[in-house]
Parts: sequence; structure tokens; C-alpha cells
Amino acid sequence: MKATFSFWLDFIHEAFRGGRLFYAWMTLLTALVVLGIYAYTYQIQEGLIVSGMSDQVSWGVYIANFTFLVGVAAAAVMLVIPSYIFRDKMIQEVVLLAEGLAVAACIMCILFVTVDLGRPERIWHMIPFLGEFNFPQSLLVWDVFVLTGYLFLSLSIPYYILFVRYKGGQPRHNIYFPGVLISIFWAISIHTVTAFLLSSNVARPFWHTAILGPRFLASAFSAGPAFFLLTLKFIRSYTDFPVPPKVFQRIAVIATVALQINLFLLFVEIFTQFYHQTDHTASALYLFFGIGEKTALVPWIWSAIVMNVTAVLILSIESLRNNNRLLTIACLLMVVGVWIEKGMGLIIPGFIPTPLGEVFEYTPTLIEVAVSAGIWAIGLMIYTLLAKATIAIELGKVKYRAFS
Repeated sequence: MKATFSFWLDFIHEAFRGGRLFYAWMTLLTALVVLGIYAYTYQIQEGLIVSGMSDQVSWGVYIANFTFLVGVAAAAVMLVIPSYIFRDKMIQEVVLLAEGLAVAACIMCILFVTVDLGRPERIWHMIPFLGEFNFPQSLLVWDVFVLTGYLFLSLSIPYYILFVRYKGGQPRHNIYFPGVLISIFWAISIHTVTAFLLSSNVARPFWHTAILGPRFLASAFSAGPAFFLLTLKFIRSYTDFPVPPKVFQRIAVIATVALQINLFLLFVEIFTQFYHQTDHTASALYLFFGIGEKTALVPWIWSAIVMNVTAVLILSIESLRNNNRLLTIACLLMVVGVWIEKGMGLIIPGFIPTPLGEVFEYTPTLIEVAVSAGIWAIGLMIYTLLAKATIAIELGKVKYRAFS
């Protein structure tokens, strides 16, 4: 008990201790969180009418961020497998940071679903034995179940490893390995269930396709590692944590292969939609070319395709991939490109046109942008604090002193 109390005390102390750059970063994030809370309070008072959503387009930028971040959370498994299964020493050095990112992403996912609810006070119905859980009929319940389960696994496994190292010991493989195996299958399930939320809508032909699940996984395993690689570059530049250069190349190769598969699946979808056009092609037609003067998403999706193709070209050529600056640019392009393709480029056109043939375009309002920025700030704040404390324990700067 004393060791546990000491661990959390030192963990919190190390997480909130830093220099001027750290406090400037946290101040910026705090300001965004305050802005997001203010905007969400206004949304609660006035209702979702202050958003750009409507009866015709009932999901917007909140769910777009949700689908993207589920992939970021699931992508940690691409480092868990080589680290814990194949005992890759280099990946083992950064895998706990990847699981910290998964924790932050899971929390952001839950927050984005919460702010999208018109009556968030009714969320207690999602709690087993208290509300009307509607399990297993409700796919939303499945999504909440897999998200909270994955969040628990992403917290408990790193906690055990860090706690043992904090006390100066070595984690026992037979204790944490069963949890690792469960987390691998769980990571795949959270993105698969999210894909099922969309593909099960038979009235939305843009989503009603069996290829949506594989597309979700491919995009997750590209943008997730790319996002993590960018955070590692920041960590290597501003902390004492030694990230081996080969780690960046390993992660880059993982992201490259996944992005190649993602682009192939996108091409398959485009071919299927447009080779023989039917009434069900209308949503894809709106997304890629617009319907009449309704072309709000056209520049978005073509920008995303250009970004992803540019990124995959850079990453597929080894000499370009080994260039640090080009690697950073490629990862940035990949993250933004996949966010557009998988977020705004997937969620919004599913509603346009409506089953009655109506075309109602969607544009996020400033309220939605502010709330989204606040949630992203919360996630980045959580990841910053987790990473700081984790790095301190991994480097041996924070240790348990039994008689201190």
C-alpha cells in the first residue's frame, strides 16, 4: 500500500513538473479547454441547433473526430505486437508511450460521443444494471463496451509494468502477457464495431458495404502510427528520452504498408461506385464531384487524396523516407489526409442525399470547432502528462525509496 501511494504521488508530481516550454504548452491547452467548455455550455443551453447538424445530416464533425480517434487508439496494437509478441527491443522502448496515446484517444472518443448527444444527462442508461442497456441489440452499447474495455486494458498493463519498474524490479511476462493478447483482439474490435455502426445502416448505401471494416483498420494502422511518430519526434527533441533512429523507420514502414492498403481499398470503392452508376452512387457522386452547385466536400476529399498519395510516394522510397524532414512532412500529410477521408469524407456524404433525395449540405459552426478544439486539448494534455511521468520512470529518474 505504501509503495502504491508513493508511486501515484511521484507519478503526479513528475507529470506536472517542467520548464517554461512545458508550462507554456499546458497554458495553451488549458485556454483551449476553457474555450471548449464555454462553447459546450452554450450548446447545452441552446441545443444542437447551434451546430451545423440537422434532421437531414445528424452526424457532423464530432462523429468525424470520433471515427478518426478510434483508429488512433487501435493503432497502438501495431506496436504492441512486435514489442510483446516478438520481443522487439527497440519497439519495447516506446510501446508504453504508444499505450499512453491510446488512453488519451479513448478518452477523446468518449468525450466526442458525449458532446454529440442532445441529452447527455441520459448517458447513465449506458451503464449496466442502472439504465436500459439494450445489450446485445444496440450497436452503440457494443461501441461503449469495447471502448471502455480497451481503455481499461490500456491503463492496467502499462500501470503494472511501470509500477514494477518504479520499485526496481522486472515485470513478469506471465502476468501481463495474457492481458496483452486480449488487448490485441480488443484493439481490432473497437474499430470493427465502429465500422459496423455505419455499415449496418441499410438506408445509407454509401456506408452499406462489407469493405468498410477493412478500410477502417487500414486507415487506423496508417494514421495512428504516423501520429505517434510525430509525437516521438517532439519527445526526442524536447526531452532526455533516447528514441533510437531505427524506431522511426520501423514505425514509418508500418504506416506505409497500411496506407498503401488503404489507398487500394479506396480505389476499389471508387471503381465499384462509378463503373456502373446506380441511384446508390449519389453519395459518392456528391463527395467526389458534387451534385449541381452542392460541392462543399469536393475540395476536401481531393485534397485528402493528394495528401495521402504524396505521403505514400515519399514513404515508399527508402531514400526519401530516411530524410527526417520529408518523413515529418509525409506523416503530417498522412494524418490530415486520413482525418479528412475517414472523417468529413466518410460521415457527411453518408447522409447526402437523404433517402427522399434531398441535398442538405453540412458545414461545422464555430461552436462545434471550439468544442472539438477543447476535446483535442484535453486529449493532448492527458497524453503530455502520461508521457512525462512514463519517461521519468523509464529513465530511472523516479524510483521507490522505501524509507524516504
